[in-house]
Amino acid sequence: MAIQSHPGLNLPGGTIDGARHLYAVRVYYEDTDLSGITYHANYLRWFERARSDLLRLLDIDQRAAIEAGEGAYAVSEIELKYRRPAKLDDDVVIETRCTEMGAASCRMHQRAIRDFGKGDCLLAEARLRVGFVSPAGRPIRQPLAWRQAFEDFMKETATA
Repeated sequence: MAIQSHPGLNLPGGTIDGARHLYAVRVYYEDTDLSGITYHANYLRWFERARSDLLRLLDIDQRAAIEAGEGAYAVSEIELKYRRPAKLDDDVVIETRCTEMGAASCRMHQRAIRDFGKGDCLLAEARLRVGFVSPAGRPIRQPLAWRQAFEDFMKETATA
């Protein structure tokens, strides 16, 4: 039996909500330090998962590009601000927006939010640049179809 067809099983994944991509995470014991507060590096992991999920929803097959030796996305800059701590058992939503598009890179803004839709407590936010790089690590132009997918996503962002 395929996992996807199992009744009641919800596989992980986010959603595109016009202006943004939303990805839910829960703070588990392994994510915290001894005081029950989320370890700072886990926000980076959550942001990365959300960006990877966005690529899947935009039909950008990064794995196929890597396997074909075409290249991959890599973070080239990040500014991260911690606002409030996430704690054990918190439900957190990672919101991702694409704010600028270039030939080889794009800029994004991501926020980790507790109490999403019920007060929106901002936990952390990141402004980052993600570049498309060759297997040798040099910046190269993004595939045209991928760039178009991001531009379409940005248009949704601008109109929402």
